[in-house]
Amino acid sequence: MSQTFTGETGADGASRATVPEHAPYRWRWLALAVILAAEVMDLLDALITNLAGPAIRADLGGSESLIQWLGAGYTLAMAVGLVTGGRLGDLFGRRRMFLVGVLGFTAASALCALSVTPGMLVASRVAQGLFGAVLLPQGLGIIKEVFPPREMAAAFGAFGPVMGISAVGGPILAGWLVDADIAGTGWRAIFLINLPLGLLAALGALRFLPESRATHASRLDLPGVGLVALGAVLLVYPLVQGRERGWPAWMFAMLAAAVAVFVIFARYEIRRQRTGRDPLVVPSLFRRRAFTGGLVAGLAFFTALTGFSLVFSLYLQLGLGYSPLRAGLAGVPQALGMVAAFVLAGAGLARRFGRTLIHAGLVVVLAGVGGMLLTLRLAGPEVTTWRLVPALVVVGFGMGLVMAPFFDIVLSGVEPAETGSASGTLTAVQQLGGALGVAVLGTVFFGQFTEDGAGVAVRATLWVEAALLAVTVVTAFLLPRAAREDAAGQH
Repeated sequence: MSQTFTGETGADGASRATVPEHAPYRWRWLALAVILAAEVMDLLDALITNLAGPAIRADLGGSESLIQWLGAGYTLAMAVGLVTGGRLGDLFGRRRMFLVGVLGFTAASALCALSVTPGMLVASRVAQGLFGAVLLPQGLGIIKEVFPPREMAAAFGAFGPVMGISAVGGPILAGWLVDADIAGTGWRAIFLINLPLGLLAALGALRFLPESRATHASRLDLPGVGLVALGAVLLVYPLVQGRERGWPAWMFAMLAAAVAVFVIFARYEIRRQRTGRDPLVVPSLFRRRAFTGGLVAGLAFFTALTGFSLVFSLYLQLGLGYSPLRAGLAGVPQALGMVAAFVLAGAGLARRFGRTLIHAGLVVVLAGVGGMLLTLRLAGPEVTTWRLVPALVVVGFGMGLVMAPFFDIVLSGVEPAETGSASGTLTAVQQLGGALGVAVLGTVFFGQFTEDGAGVAVRATLWVEAALLAVTVVTAFLLPRAAREDAAGQH
């Protein structure tokens, strides 16, 4: 795909010079800093409601499912939006859509902070997810435009430390903000903090991001987006609400309808491609066993990963009576284990071992889950986070070993011309897995939870997590053995 971009821009957004394609963009490292600031907002907001959920429910009211919808609404909207977010940048300009995304995300964060009912807060979280889906793909596209090949690895390598810092510091910051109750804001502060971050990112985008647009952009497949959104909602809604409503027959009908809608979507995409129009997802991808196996493995793995994060936070606060800050600190061992694994994988393990590293990581995660089950059973109600530290470190380390090479390995199983569609689909499935994890594991937890028997509830969810990881182990055998060099950096 041939692409061009204009060079330095003033604070008013007007282009001042045209940079030739062979010349590195002058402000590329400051542009990267702006993009990373936006990435931090998404990383922080993806999981903060896991910690703040109990405090939010105590303030606004609502049922137990409110805590699930705060996470599922965000990730579900992100999943639906990501399948077309990158194309918006191709069509209307990446810098312009970055600004739309960051300003919309900031405004939605303000609405979250101002919410006075559970419904208003969930709707605002959905808006956050939709604008986040517009925002995130633009940054990756701009990086590929402004950095020369010799600096590309360093640019994408900056995401690792940022993700690591966010993983460690994010929960602590969220817990502290809720506990500190700054100026009486309580849980609302976790959303208010996005306002200065978002405004700074917007100002930085006006000054340092160049305009970037594809010369041959794919057209939007709005009917395809609508079918994906309908199928996703039909799938997630009964999984979240079914327990509270006593699993009426129409809930199961919705699940069946979700399958039917996805079948209709697949047929529509095939027909759209045959008639010469741009499909939302290239149908030929699903004829590749490696890619299909990667989607199933990713869906199962990220369902387990996100679901565990929610359940562990709920167990600490509702079961053991921890404050949000103490619960955030309790998750640090897992985050540190994940960061250590990313460092080792980036130092050469991922390139050397490829798919084998994914399998090794899954075995390590399963060992950590087994360690948690054993610790919870032996310690009973006397369990402390110090006793859980070894198992948490192992779980985090294993997850890092899986995640580090996963995207590049899966994308190496597709043709270069299909990489854009494959990358968007895979990222959307990651977010869908997050929504399913909150829905499924959250429902299992609340279905077993009692104040005197929280350990039983968390052990039940750990068994479900182990089953999901077993699915990941089996389907990971379908993945290519190693990543292709030109697949790196596509996610």
